[in-house]
Amino acid sequence: MFYDIVKIGPVTIHGYGLMIAIGLLAAILVANYRGKKRGFDLDILFNLIIIAIITGFLGAKIMYLLVDLKGFIANPWGALSGSGFVVYGGIIAGFFSAFLYCRKKKVSFLKHFDLFMPSIAIAQGFGRVGCLGAGCCYGRETESIFSIVFHNSPLAPNGVHLIPTQIYSSAYNFAIAAILIIYARKQRKLGNVGLLYLILYSVARFIIEFFRADYRGSIGVLSTSQFISIIIFAAALIAFIINVKKGIKDTGLDDAKKEAEKEKEEKSEE
Repeated sequence: MFYDIVKIGPVTIHGYGLMIAIGLLAAILVANYRGKKRGFDLDILFNLIIIAIITGFLGAKIMYLLVDLKGFIANPWGALSGSGFVVYGGIIAGFFSAFLYCRKKKVSFLKHFDLFMPSIAIAQGFGRVGCLGAGCCYGRETESIFSIVFHNSPLAPNGVHLIPTQIYSSAYNFAIAAILIIYARKQRKLGNVGLLYLILYSVARFIIEFFRADYRGSIGVLSTSQFISIIIFAAALIAFIINVKKGIKDTGLDDAKKEAEKEKEEKSEE
């Protein structure tokens, strides 16, 4: 595929890194646009984005190293410098770091959770295109006409027809982003946009794992990601149902904007 995009002297632009960068930029622009319309504090929003990116990458890499612990012990530098990541590690790390930051700043975590999750899905969609270029996250061999053949990939088997799991993964991530953005247009219970992401992503990830052939750890007959998907799906679905009945309705305004409107009303009364 497009493992190396451009080589200029000692500088090489890899397809995987380029798509990750494009995905992050798209995610930031979408989150900023939607946050600005809803009156979010853009400084807090920017800080959250930086924190989520840094901790997300660290979490994804750490979980990858844990899943492939033998490979890490055998070749530490190769494991650290390679393109191996486990998405769930990034989601979990980003989730908790964002929660702690929102708590410190005394702003609604659930509002930011709902705002960010469509952007996360967008970033993942572009990231999977990067996986296609790198050859990682490849599928099982197939005789179907819907297949892909790698010829010079350092990661995927070359010269054989494989299920294009990277393409399918990219498509469902973009589809999830679209569903969440449409779903968020109406007033929802706080947290339900983010919970819907977890529900949809865990289902799609559980299914796609059956068609992948790269090693990603296992727990019994399930892959590590399938095992995590079951836990996240169950927890998110229960939380979603409870939240529909007992949750707080999102007015569509961030805390900062509501505070400003409250001050405006108080001044007008004076």
